[in-house]
Order: sequence, then structure tokens, then C-alpha cells
Amino acid sequence: MSGYIPLPDQKILCLRSGNRCAIPECHRDLIINKTQDDHESIIGEMAHIKGENPNSARYDSNMTDKERGCYDNLILVCGNCHKMIDDQVNTYTVEKLCQIKKQHEKWINESTEKEVINVTFAELNVVTRYLNSGQFIPSESFITIPPREKIKKNSLSGEIERLITMGMTQVNQVRHFIDNCPDAEFGERLRQRFVEEYERLKKEDLLGDELFLSLFDFASGKSNDFRERAAGLTVLVYLFELCEVFEK
Repeated sequence: MSGYIPLPDQKILCLRSGNRCAIPECHRDLIINKTQDDHESIIGEMAHIKGENPNSARYDSNMTDKERGCYDNLILVCGNCHKMIDDQVNTYTVEKLCQIKKQHEKWINESTEKEVINVTFAELNVVTRYLNSGQFIPSESFITIPPREKIKKNSLSGEIERLITMGMTQVNQVRHFIDNCPDAEFGERLRQRFVEEYERLKKEDLLGDELFLSLFDFASGKSNDFRERAAGLTVLVYLFELCEVFEK
């Protein structure tokens, strides 16, 4: 199985892995950017920590099929590393892969957070330029409320609260970027695109962390660049604070 699979546990694995191979010696980008003539190429593969079937590496007969396909039993890697970890089962044990996965997701978050303070108009322009087209419907929900209240109401985890807290440090930068955009309608289009994506994801029954991470992926254009990911985070947090997305 490879790429973005529309099952909740597998999708959130992609989002939390930052579209990079989890094996620390690799960390290869798992999305090859689209070209003028072709779509992007997704080369990531969902590897099972405990094997999917009796002939698979690290198979555990005591697990149910549902447990084998859940988030806790999946790790996102490239094709080469997938074969390596399944061939070298004495090195890549269940315990080792669980540790690698946990450390990888921590590295993705920390690397993104470190770049938040370095976000400039250049990165904000990159992550928002694809939104700068089409019609918009002016929003009437442009109201600031304490982010902590929204975090609690939407049952967001401590991990997401930390990302929001980091993003808040650059909210004024985003506001300044939007206010100084030569296109007077840019800010409204940006808000409307996020509201449309939010509503689309809600219809897919996404909630809490998964909803936030899906919007984060949208905000950063699925970029593998940590500074662009940080810019996407700041834009999302800006709209989160202003009640444009998530329950009030």
C-alpha cells in the first residue's frame, strides 16, 4: 500500500510524518513535486510494524485485522526502506520501529517549530499564492476569541496546542502580510478558501487533531520544506484565532 490512503488512521500517519521517510538515515521526501506536464508522484509506503499477514515480517497472530491496520501499527517509509526493514527483522524489531516512529514525528514537529520564527513574507507568499484566485464570499465570523477556549471545545491534544502556541508567535506577521497585499480582496479569498476546505473536511467526519492536521497540510501545500510548513502553520493559526475555522 502506498500514498495517501483515505482511512483515518493511515491519513493521519501521512500528516504526522511530514511526507518524509521515517527511517533517520533516510528522511527522503515522499512526494515528488508535480511538473508542468504531470501530477505529483507519491512514493511513500505504509509499512506494518507488526506484519499484515502470516508471511509478513514481525507478524503477531494475537492481533486483529483492525489492529494491524491502525495508526499505532503503521510507519510511513520509502520503498527502499520498506524492503530493508522487512528483510532485516533482527535489526528492525517491533520495539525499534515504534521508537523510530515516535522520534521521527517529534523531529518533524520540532523542525517545523524551529522555523516559525524565521517565517518571512517570502514563505507566506509561497504558501498562499495558490489561493490568490477565484471568487469569494465575505465572512461574517471575523471575531477574535481566546484560542485556549477553541482548543478545549474542539478536543485538541497537547501536541496540537503546542503547534498552535508556536504559530501564535507569528500571527502579527501574517496579519501584516495580508494587510499589505496589493490585492485588497486577497485576505477575504484566503479566508474563504480555508472555510471551504474546513467544511469539506467536516463532511468527511474529520474532527479534532485529524481535522487540524488536514488543514495544516492544506495550508502548507503539502510542502516538505520546514520553513514553508511553518508558514502554513502560522496562516492556519491566524485563521484559527479569528474563528474562521473550527467550532467557536
